[in-house]
This record gives sequence, C-alpha cells and structure tokens, in this order.
Amino acid sequence: MQHRTSATKGESSGLVWSNYHLWLIIFLFLICVAVEYADFLGLTSRLPIDSSLSKSWYTAGRLLFLLTILHATFIFRLNGGLIALFSALLAMLPQAILFDQNKSGAVLEVVFVTLIGSAMCAWSGVRERERLRYRQLAANLAAIQEKLQDNVMEASLNARRLATINSISTALSRSLDPKKILDTAVGLLVEIMEIEIVLVYSCYEKAGKLVLMVADGIPAEAAQELDGIRVGEGFNGRVAETGEVMVVGYDSEGAQSAPDAIKGMGIQSQVIVPMKSKGRVIGTICVGMRNSRQFLPEEVDLLSTIAGQIASALENAYLYDGARRIADKLYKSERDYRSLFENAHDAIWFHNFDGVMLAANRATQKLTGYDVESLVGMNVLRFLSNNELQLARKVRQKLLAGETIEQPYEQKLMRKDGTIATVMLTSSLITFDGQPVGFQHIARDITDEMRMQDNLRFYLQQITQAQEEERKRIARELHDDTAQSLFAISRQIDNFMRSDSILNEQQLAFLQEMRQRIGDALQDVKRFSQDLRPPIIDDLGLLPAIQWLLKQIQDEHGVKSKLTVLGQERRFTPEVELILFRIVQEALSNAYRHARASKVEAVIEFAQSSICIMVSDNGKGFKVPDNFGDLSRSGKLGLLGMQERVSLLNGNIDVKSEPKKGTIVTVRASI
Repeated sequence: MQHRTSATKGESSGLVWSNYHLWLIIFLFLICVAVEYADFLGLTSRLPIDSSLSKSWYTAGRLLFLLTILHATFIFRLNGGLIALFSALLAMLPQAILFDQNKSGAVLEVVFVTLIGSAMCAWSGVRERERLRYRQLAANLAAIQEKLQDNVMEASLNARRLATINSISTALSRSLDPKKILDTAVGLLVEIMEIEIVLVYSCYEKAGKLVLMVADGIPAEAAQELDGIRVGEGFNGRVAETGEVMVVGYDSEGAQSAPDAIKGMGIQSQVIVPMKSKGRVIGTICVGMRNSRQFLPEEVDLLSTIAGQIASALENAYLYDGARRIADKLYKSERDYRSLFENAHDAIWFHNFDGVMLAANRATQKLTGYDVESLVGMNVLRFLSNNELQLARKVRQKLLAGETIEQPYEQKLMRKDGTIATVMLTSSLITFDGQPVGFQHIARDITDEMRMQDNLRFYLQQITQAQEEERKRIARELHDDTAQSLFAISRQIDNFMRSDSILNEQQLAFLQEMRQRIGDALQDVKRFSQDLRPPIIDDLGLLPAIQWLLKQIQDEHGVKSKLTVLGQERRFTPEVELILFRIVQEALSNAYRHARASKVEAVIEFAQSSICIMVSDNGKGFKVPDNFGDLSRSGKLGLLGMQERVSLLNGNIDVKSEPKKGTIVTVRASI
C-alpha cells in the first residue's frame, strides 16, 4: 500500500513538472522580479524610462505579480495560489520597504496585491472543498447505487427462495401423514435442487441410532446397509451428533472413510444438513450427486431451511398422531368411566356452585327416589335440612380453600318419600383449566347399617344395664343377707365362748380360728360387694369413686397411684358416670393384674361438652394390633369390653402401648 502511494505521488510530481503552465508561471514570475528590481538590474538606464514613469513602472510590476498569482491559483488551485502569493510577497516586500522612494504607496500596493491574492486563494479553497464534496457525493452515490443493485439482486434471490420455501411449506402442510410428508418433500428437493440422491434419517435417541426413512435414488441393498447407523458414526451420524451442516466432496477429508454403499454408488458430492425442531435434532437429510458438483452457499442455506420445514412438518405430524392416540385413549377411558359411573353401587352426582345437579347415576336414583332425568337440573338444597346444610357449606368452604377434610364424612339426606337416608359422603372439587367449576360427591348408603348399629347399641345398652342391675342386686344381697349372716354367726361364736366355761383350750383355739375365718370371709364379701357396685358411685359420683378406686389398689396391691383433674368438675347422669367408672376400673385392673405395673396415673379433663380420661401405667406393655378387633385373639377381652362401653357414649378409645414401655388408654366422649 505504501509502495502504491509513493508511486502515485511520483506520477503526480512528474505530471506537474511536465505541465507548461508551470513553466509559464515561472517565466512570468521572473519577469515580475525583473520589473520589480529593474534599478538593480540596470534596466532603467537602458530603457527610456524617466522619473515620472518610475512609479507607474513598479505599479505595473506589482499588477503583473497579481496576474501571476491569479493564473497560478486558477491552474493549480489553492496550493498553487498560496505558493505564488508567498513567493510574490518575498519578492515585493524588500523593494517596497527598503528601496522604493514612495514607501507608503508601495506598501499599500503590496497589501492590495496580497488581499486580492488571498481572496482569490480563499475562493479557490472554497471551490476546492465544493469540488471535493461533489466528488465524495458522487462516490457515495455510486456506492449506494452499487449496494442498491446488490440488494436488488439479493432481494430477487430471496424472493425466488421465499417462493420455493412457500411452495414447499404449502405442499408439506397438506398432510399430517409422515410418509406423505416425506414423499412430497423428497420430490420437491429433487425438482428444485436438481439432485440425484436423497436420504432422510430419523434420530432414534433411546437406541442412539439413525433410522433410514427415505432412500431415493439408491438400490434397496444399499439402503439396507445404510439403515441403523449409530449417532456419531459416518457423515449423517456426525451431523446428527453435532447439529452442524457438512459438505462432502470426492476429495474431501474423510471421504475415503465413507461406507462401502456410498462408494459403490459413485457419489461424488454430498450435503448433509440436520433436521431441527425446537433446537433438537430429530434427523438428517443427505442430498448427493454422482458427478462432481460445487454446492453454492445459497443452495446449502436453502436446503437447511427446507430441512427445518420438513422437521416442523414431521413434528406436527407426530404430535397430531400422539394427540389422536391420546384422544382415542381418552375416549375409551371416558367410555369406561361412563360405564363405571352408571353401574356403580355408590351414588355419584355432580353439581355447580349454585347447587344445580349436572349429572347423576342410577345409584343416586335409588338413594333419593328421584329418577335420573328429574335429578338433572334439581338443586341439592332439596335433600338437605338446615343442620345438614350448615355441614355441607363448611365442607364446601374447606374444599375451596384447599384445606384437608376428614373423608368420608356422615351426612343425612332427605328422600323423595320424606324418609331420612344416612350416607358416608366423599366430596371433591371439580376443576377446568385450573379453575374450580363445581363439586363431585360419592355417597354410600349406610342407613341399614346405622339402623343395625343402633339396634346393637340398644341391645348392648340393655345388656349392660341388666348386668349392672344384676351386679347391684347381688351386691345388695351380699351386703344385706350374706354379710349380716356371717356377722351374726361371728357374734354367736363370741357369745358362746364367753358363756361356756367348760371349754378347754383346744376348743377355744378352734372357735377363735373359726371366728377369724368368718371375719375374713365377711371382709371378702364386703369387698366383693363393693367391687360389684361400689355405693360411692351412686352416692358421691364419678370423681370420688375414681379416687376411692386408686386408693384401694394402692393400699391392697402396693401400686403407686396419682389422679390429675383438669377443667371444671361436673356431674353426669348415673348411667354415664357408671360407664366411665367401669372403663377406668377395667384399665386399672389390667395395669396391676396383667401388666404388673408399679405406678399408675389417671388424668380426667372436663370440657364444656366432652370429657377425656387417660389412664397410663409403667407395666410390661404389649404390641397393639392394627385392627382393634384383633385384640380378642390375643386375649385382650378387657379392652374390647371397654370399647363396647365407650360406643354406648358415642365416644372413641385409643390404646398406645409397646413392649416394656407401658400402656396409655385414652377415652374421649361428647357428653
């Protein structure tokens, strides 16, 4: 570049020196100098110039300097004018300042020449800048015109390319069958790109292989050999792995490592592009020629674009096929669910937020007494009393708030004939697109079971009451009859021993032993009578009776006992207090008889509408079975009896125990 610049400068310099105007200007300049310094050169003595013409002579010389400056500026523009002006000043100033007789006039003439020359140079500079600006503008216009022509050509190419892409897109969008899509795409590729061979591979990610889907222009034997190549192997395998375009020629690096099938077909040129959908390689497209062909970048870009369209079309086809299969499964599932819904033994119905029933099965018809056609459109308020409506609203609020509720829960429904049905209800929220739209209910009719449970509870209550009455009668008879008889016999023996003085010591010892045995028997009868029905439960109530019971096992069995009372003590009906006492009595009996506990504790918590009793011990404990009913198999009949008594109070019992860790029995009842 520097060499070129130097050469250009040399050429310009040669052109300047060969310009005759330069020599003319130099000649004029020399004449001007000769005129300016005519006295020193002796010209005035040789020419007929008197003193009156001397002033005009120098003025004419300076005007000649001005003409020389103007000529230099016109020919060589600003630079030439400035050089001429500077040279003229150097020539005129010594004469005007030092030698001219009229120095002031000479200086004014020099100033005049300088101003006119400067103005001419300035005008030339302005013209030069305008000329440069016009040249730059012309160059810019030429560049813009050239760029515009390139853009027009590129737009024309893009238009043809877009038309090709649109035609392919239109053709591919006519079908959602993958085979038809590939056949159409291959035909268009062969026609548009004028190629001989097209191979389309699908990437099977799980097996890491490429499956040959289309093989156009090659024999069937070669297609079998090219099928199932591994990802990363061969040209197509590497393109599938990297996602990059590959152009392969006959003399390309790696062409000799091509499969034998490729070599046998005589393929000289190949282009392999990836088929990408959503950034993921789903296959490759390979186009080839049996003669040497240099694929242009535009052709490679077009092939890549077409590959992307084919990938999108195949992806849509696969998605459609998957959606169709899902729809078929959903249809089958919906049909099965409909059959299950219609034939279910449990009643199932749906209703919206207004309570209007949207659907119901035949079991709902049997439960309510209304036929299915009448149920659809009916409001669920018709089946609910005021109390049950409050429960339903609470469940609805919890479901909408996403709170957990204990299900199934008991609900009472009013039938068409006015009777009440008791059901165990499971409720759930129905959502659509993430928004709640209604409720689903599944109800199991337990009216007969509840009636049977009520009957069993009544029978159990009657049996328990009969047992307690029998216990009370036996305890009274033991106390009033047996105990009194034993006491009378003991008194008679005492009287006989005091009144008969002829008894020897052996006879007295025998009578004393008999009296002692009768006294022990009397104590056993009294204790047995109290165990059967302690009078304190009838006279003072539950809490004193439990206190007496704890003191009794501590005194008689040496078991440390403790009673804790929480809340405000209150009395219950005699039947309730007796049931609670029997439960505590059985729990304490198990503690010192079977668990061999050395310490027991009873905690009684009184609430406004319920009571909780907890009895704990430090005995040997046992493993609690998963099913409470299995206690009978392990001989825990006392716990079963406690459960039966709790059921009379509509309460529940909880037993926690582990071997060598004691037992905790908790009873809760709403009273």
